[in-house]
Amino acid sequence: MAEDAGKTIAEGEKIEEMKPWEQHSAVISIPRFDYNASSSLLRHSHSGFLITCPIKREKSATKEAISILEKYIVSNHDAKRRKTCMDDANEECKGSREGAANEHVNLESGTSMEKSDILSLIKLTRSGLVLFKFPFDKSPAVVDIVSQIFQSLESGILKSPLWCNRILPIQGTCCLDEKELKKIVTKLVEQFMNSRQKETGNTVKFAVGYNRRGIEETEMKNLRNTSSDPDIFALLDRNKCFSVVAASVKEVVPDSIVDLKDPEISVLVEVLPLSGVPDRTAIVGVSVLPRALVTTKPRLCIKALVSDTKETNKKKR
Repeated sequence: MAEDAGKTIAEGEKIEEMKPWEQHSAVISIPRFDYNASSSLLRHSHSGFLITCPIKREKSATKEAISILEKYIVSNHDAKRRKTCMDDANEECKGSREGAANEHVNLESGTSMEKSDILSLIKLTRSGLVLFKFPFDKSPAVVDIVSQIFQSLESGILKSPLWCNRILPIQGTCCLDEKELKKIVTKLVEQFMNSRQKETGNTVKFAVGYNRRGIEETEMKNLRNTSSDPDIFALLDRNKCFSVVAASVKEVVPDSIVDLKDPEISVLVEVLPLSGVPDRTAIVGVSVLPRALVTTKPRLCIKALVSDTKETNKKKR
């Protein structure tokens, strides 16, 4: 008995000594960065997921995120294709019909890593963040995927994550340009209204969230001073970005009003700190989210995967 107890203690000590990313190594291996991603993001709009995590825990969060997302990406693939073909007559639907059958077979027949291979890991310049993107010609229902993750967490089907704090579904990306931002916001709000027409009333309440992700006021001044075009980073100004997004929403829904306390529609704009993009260039991720996925306190953002009260209880134990 003493030997068994000593062995258990020794094994426990060994587990505690393991680095966070080593604890996941037997389950899943970390993918390599996609160094072609930056050029693709400059040319095309991509969907994906932006994950927040503790600083210096990005590797653990990457593996944990893959193990979570792979459970939902395949199950949402067919549903998204049907919805896209029924609701939209856009260009994405044309290409998806031809390759959808083969793509689904490949995903279903693959291993757990092969299912998540359609996600590319993007190198970032800021700590505490993990970014995945889909190929530009693939557009799964990322908002529905995150909604299912929350439902699974609430029902207990999915265990509370240790390293991933929040998973923001990114429905599209664009250069931080007024014309491009207006175009993508208009498209996403139209899709939102078409899918939720029966749920919303005549007056739609909306709010806009803008996160510059580490781009401080001093950096903005330096960018303006060194740029030959003073307007190139105009949208880095919070108020300017808000006005552009709000105008885009009102174009689609003329009767809409701003409501920061209880919005039905939340438009989140995230500046993505990408590695490898040219100087004086910024890429943003855009999401149009329903009420159930956001919190308005202390600021408008995607809900945390684990509530603060649960985190506090864990620490007390």
